[in-house]
Amino acid sequence: MKILVTGSAGFIGHALSQRLLERGDEVIGIDNLNDYYDVELKKARLARLESHASFVNFNADLENAAAIASIFKEQQPQRVVNLAAQAGVRYSLKNPQAYVSANLEGFVNILEGCRHNEVEHLVYASSSSVYGSNTSLPFSVHSSVDHPVSLYAASKKANELFAHTYSHLFSLPTTGLRFFTVYGPWGRPDMALFLFTKAILAGEPIDVFNNGNHRRDFTYVDDIVEGVVRTIDKVATPSGNFVSQHPDPATSHAPYRIFNIGGGNPVELMR
Repeated sequence: MKILVTGSAGFIGHALSQRLLERGDEVIGIDNLNDYYDVELKKARLARLESHASFVNFNADLENAAAIASIFKEQQPQRVVNLAAQAGVRYSLKNPQAYVSANLEGFVNILEGCRHNEVEHLVYASSSSVYGSNTSLPFSVHSSVDHPVSLYAASKKANELFAHTYSHLFSLPTTGLRFFTVYGPWGRPDMALFLFTKAILAGEPIDVFNNGNHRRDFTYVDDIVEGVVRTIDKVATPSGNFVSQHPDPATSHAPYRIFNIGGGNPVELMR
């Protein structure tokens, strides 16, 4: 199968691309190698992928509509996994424009590429952060996610809305995956586990937010990849139980799906 993976030099994108190549898929990567965190780490991940003959990578910004359209037209992927995004909750307070450009404009360009090139299925990364101020546990795709508490979360919620609209208007099968705190080899250095470890080794205090009064469902990257691969292979279809008078957020008359991908064992940060 020919699969396009955006964010191919990223933490999850690199792990997913490796898995797809190992099972015999042809992978087209897109990554702009931005400097949000160590570019050398991204290049090292990319070098591992480029050792495979079935991998090709394009250095492009998702918000560059012409470049994205050209890649889709030239490569004609059968399925697409959108993992590229401007990450980080706190950084969105400093640079909101980056989230509008990459996460909104960029995502629309991916949707347009899928729409105009007969892509069979678009799988995209949403986030557990969309649950926002919802405190009902465990988090469920049947719950409302209308109260985001960060610009990053709002951009991910917007992705879900854009995807549903394209599924409705153009019958484009889309599946959104709400990832829960991912960790593992080749991870991002700005993530909690790396920051905590660095502070411990340096004998420095660990920075925590909200007085540490929160829980995290840490999910190993290989488990995330397993969920993505299974989703790629199971093309979204309309829900058989959609009720238009009282619509369940997890159902739709269109070929649109949403899933949580997490470890299922949240832990208290300060324990």
